[in-house]
Amino acid sequence: MKRDNADRLNRSPIHLLHRAGQCAGDIFHAEMKVGGLTPRQLAVLITVSQNEGLSQTGLVDRTGIDRSTLADIVRRMQRKGLLQRRRTKEDARAYAVKLTDEGRRVLRTAEPQAKKVDERVLDALPSKQREQFIDDLLSIVDALQKMSPRAELKVALATIAAACALWHPRSRPRYRRRRRP
Repeated sequence: MKRDNADRLNRSPIHLLHRAGQCAGDIFHAEMKVGGLTPRQLAVLITVSQNEGLSQTGLVDRTGIDRSTLADIVRRMQRKGLLQRRRTKEDARAYAVKLTDEGRRVLRTAEPQAKKVDERVLDALPSKQREQFIDDLLSIVDALQKMSPRAELKVALATIAAACALWHPRSRPRYRRRRRP
């Protein structure tokens, strides 16, 4: 019976992806020599460097990091002097995120190390399978993002917003109670 359960677990894509992520994370932490960067912090640095002035919501969409975790990561990186946040001109509630000079320096140092980590992880596969493996992972991520409850919620909210705009093009949310004459 134990053998059957072990085989079932070793054929579970969720379990295997999680274990692969844990192993890759261990390698990342062992190899990275740059000021205690985590894989998520590196993802934020890379994404911000490629999209200067991106909002935190845009970072959530591009990195896949949930909103509250990303806000905490950005706050910590801001305290370390790696990122700066400014309110956007378009929406006073949103923050645009940019790299500081220190953030650029850390990224320049971290990228070659991260590339070595990626190579070390991919060394587990024969060289002919590596590109296909990355393509397969991208396909899985793309398909699962489309199926996720968050994606369905975004579609539902966008549909509701579009319907509201269609039926009430000039409507705005009211935050004050109307005074009675």
